[in-house]
Amino acid sequence: MKKFGLVVLGAHTTNHTRDEIEKFREKPILLIEPVPANVNAIKENLKDFTNVIIEPIAIANKTEKRNFYFVKSESIAKLGKHWATGIGSFDKNHLLNHKSKRFKIEEVDIETIQIDCLTFEDILKKHKISEIEKMIIDIEGSEYEILKDINLQKIKISNILFEYKHFDGVFQTGDKLKEIINKFEKNNYKTSKIDEENMLAVLSLIHI
Repeated sequence: MKKFGLVVLGAHTTNHTRDEIEKFREKPILLIEPVPANVNAIKENLKDFTNVIIEPIAIANKTEKRNFYFVKSESIAKLGKHWATGIGSFDKNHLLNHKSKRFKIEEVDIETIQIDCLTFEDILKKHKISEIEKMIIDIEGSEYEILKDINLQKIKISNILFEYKHFDGVFQTGDKLKEIINKFEKNNYKTSKIDEENMLAVLSLIHI
């Protein structure tokens, strides 16, 4: 069994996590990213890193194949938002619900692929992960399902940084976020909002 320095669910292109990846250069890193163009970007961006494992899959509550929706590469420039490369979901409406005056996404801008999915527990078993120093989760509204299913008594994760802005729908938070905060507190984590989109859960030293 291995202790991993960093695990990222929804690694995007790694442009926004490069500093974190640099910090753990001497330790195993696992990056999970389902969008093919982003996976290619990761491979190019981190070609000099020998400690990085890239999994071109999605994390879900079942190990299976599922339809996965994301913004087409050729639509990114048209839509004028570089962050659109990071919008991917099992739910097509999650993408369409981002539509606004400044982001005019349509069905024609969305690509669909069949993606392999693993549960979080299965990904731990596959890579023999016994402990994680830091985990980052940015998976467009699926954070709740993953955090709900993680058994924090079986796996020690010292720090969990996660996006919370889509917990109860696109740009909505409510009871689901409260449920996850309560779960963290019961498992000896202290939570704090980093900004209007992200929250950090830090494991207390009294955790066994």
